[in-house]
Parts: sequence; C-alpha cells; structure tokens
Amino acid sequence: MNETDWEQRVSDAWASMDQRSEADFLARIGNLAAELPPDTGVGIFERASSLDSTGHSDLAVPLYRQALERGLTGERRRRAVIQLASSMRNLGRPEESVALLTTELDAGFPHLSPP
Repeated sequence: MNETDWEQRVSDAWASMDQRSEADFLARIGNLAAELPPDTGVGIFERASSLDSTGHSDLAVPLYRQALERGLTGERRRRAVIQLASSMRNLGRPEESVALLTTELDAGFPHLSPP
C-alpha cells in the first residue's frame, strides 16, 4: 500500500462526505481503515472521526481512546485529543473534557493551540 495514495483517498472520502449517505460515508472510511494493520492508531482514529462527524460521539469515544493508546502521533494525535474532549462534552462529561484539553494545552504543542 502506498501511504501517499491512502492519505489522498482518505482526504477524498472526507471531501465527499456531504455528497454521500451516512452509511456510505462510514463504510468508505471503514474500508480505508481496514487497509491498515489492525494495531495502528491511524485507521482507528479515522473511524472514530467518521462516527463523531455523523453524530455518534458515544461510539467515537472508545475508538479515540484506543487510537491514542496505540501510539497515534503527530497532528492526528492532537486532533484525537481535541475531538475526544469535544465528544466527552457532548456526552455530558465536561469535567473530563476540560481535563483532556488542559493536559494538552500544558504539553506546549504550538500547532492547533490558541494564539
């Protein structure tokens, strides 16, 4: 599998989200995630994000956690923490959300941090 090609197909799937049914979009992301080794956090993160984006925060939370546990890195790791915090807030757990964001802010990563 060519990583650049895979990333482009994921980007294309996200760009086409509004033109697809929820089931089709989720299946497309799921199929792309299934192309990766099962122990990688990237595919799990993409699945979590697709569920979150279609209103299924309750299903996304355990996947975000799993992706982070699998060693998700870079921008996806940062996005996973932020999206997990948002999902926690949506599920009525604002204290956990604040704790996640505070820890992330305290880590001092400049990318995706407030100015």
